[in-house]
Amino acid sequence: MIHTLHLQTKQRDEMIDITGRIAELLKEDKLEEGAVVVYCPHTTAGIAIQENADPDVKHDVLMRLDEVYPWQHPKYRHAEGNTASHIKAMTVGSSQTVLVAGSRLLFGRWQGIYFCEFDGPRDRTILVKFIRG
Repeated sequence: MIHTLHLQTKQRDEMIDITGRIAELLKEDKLEEGAVVVYCPHTTAGIAIQENADPDVKHDVLMRLDEVYPWQHPKYRHAEGNTASHIKAMTVGSSQTVLVAGSRLLFGRWQGIYFCEFDGPRDRTILVKFIRG
């Protein structure tokens, strides 16, 4: 079964901690051991595993991505004007896999799963698949 999560993002660039939502789905699914794949079916957003203890990390990551991939550049040719969001999404990646044991997500001490919006605000979808094993 593939679970679908829906998000309404509020800013052009933001990182939304979805760890709790994934943990809730894990609880419902009753998976004891295996893995979870979290996938973003959008070309201007991504999924990241990152520190979820200090909110300044989100700020710093988004700031640096904006510096490396500025929203406007004289050589961008994409007619929609969101080339930077496509590049950021490609850099972050569209999915993450997390191992599960004892019905728990196996994270490092400060890790969490983030939906990364790079072209908001938008209605977004996240697909989640639990793999037994």
